Amino acid sequence: MKFLRNSIFLVVLLSAGVVLAQSQPAGAALPMNAVYVGADGKFESPPDTALLTFNIAAQQDTARGAYDKASAAAEQVRQALKNNGIDPKTAEIGFFAVQPMYDWKNPKHRVIAYRVVTNVTLKLHDFTKVGAIAEQMAEIDSTENQSLSYILENIEAAKVKATEDAMRKARNEANAVATAGGRTLGELLYASVDVQQPIVPVPMMQMAMRAGVAGAAPPPPPTEGFTPKSVTINAHVNAMYGLK
Repeated sequence: MKFLRNSIFLVVLLSAGVVLAQSQPAGAALPMNAVYVGADGKFESPPDTALLTFNIAAQQDTARGAYDKASAAAEQVRQALKNNGIDPKTAEIGFFAVQPMYDWKNPKHRVIAYRVVTNVTLKLHDFTKVGAIAEQMAEIDSTENQSLSYILENIEAAKVKATEDAMRKARNEANAVATAGGRTLGELLYASVDVQQPIVPVPMMQMAMRAGVAGAAPPPPPTEGFTPKSVTINAHVNAMYGLK
């Protein structure tokens, strides 16, 4: 029985050691009285933030004209936020660009217009305002490429809970191996953790450039009465435990 027990333990060491060969500290000696396990854990939480992004884009014959038109649209955005009880300072600008537009049919490639583009990101914690604000942003002239995502801003606490879940499963597996081999599980000798945090996107309209396009923009998709999908944080741990 002792020979059989040692044989089982040796197989466990060999098979589990392959899983952790790349995650062990470089140059670390492999103790014989140890068990190596890997486990996945997760933590699900409702999102706490709606992330609304869109561009303000304007095209005119001159750079100044394009800038003035984009500025007017930006002022409309600020006013819409104020009307909904949101401080315009919470809206973040990602980039600002002035792009000359060329007449590629002309051999000299003359500049025929200028396009000003800036990106706006807005974080909303009151989900009841998402639908109205998205629709109002879409109705403003010179806005385009609107998208909405639901995220978990307080991500660090969720990472800890996902890691705890993975470590709990890893210890249970290691304890099962130790018990099957007639041994007692000892202390944790080594562990590595890999945590993934996804973003849950919600498709919205991709609005064409308003300049020269007739007709009003389509309204955003109805979201009233629906619950945003939970955010799932996944964690994988590799752990090594001593055996008594």
